[in-house]
Amino acid sequence: MSKKVVEVKTLKVGKYVILDGEASKITSIQTSSPGKHGSAKARVEAVGIFDNQKRSIVKPVDTKIDIPIIDKRVAQVLALMGSDVQLMDLETYETFELPIPDELSDKLIEGAEVDYIMALGNKKLMRIK
Repeated sequence: MSKKVVEVKTLKVGKYVILDGEASKITSIQTSSPGKHGSAKARVEAVGIFDNQKRSIVKPVDTKIDIPIIDKRVAQVLALMGSDVQLMDLETYETFELPIPDELSDKLIEGAEVDYIMALGNKKLMRIK
């Protein structure tokens, strides 16, 4: 698993974090001011990249948290197979299959180049070039 460890206070909206073992994109961060005897807390809300589930955590801002290393790559469409698409990575020439997202289903054609991401062993089709 490719991940880094950072402090909660360095997180920003739009970046990625690992919550419940899933790579998630941060949608909002609220911080509470420190109290008389406690430290400042941050509430991080995020949506899973691969499963679209909402997750949230509340932690002190100086706590360490894992962030995934997102690998953005380019692939070529080899074949359309119903709800899946067969792709070939243009760097490694590896072939694999991914499900087609709803927003790309009518625009995808054979031979087109697409962007996909890899994180924590999962892959997802992002957009058509």
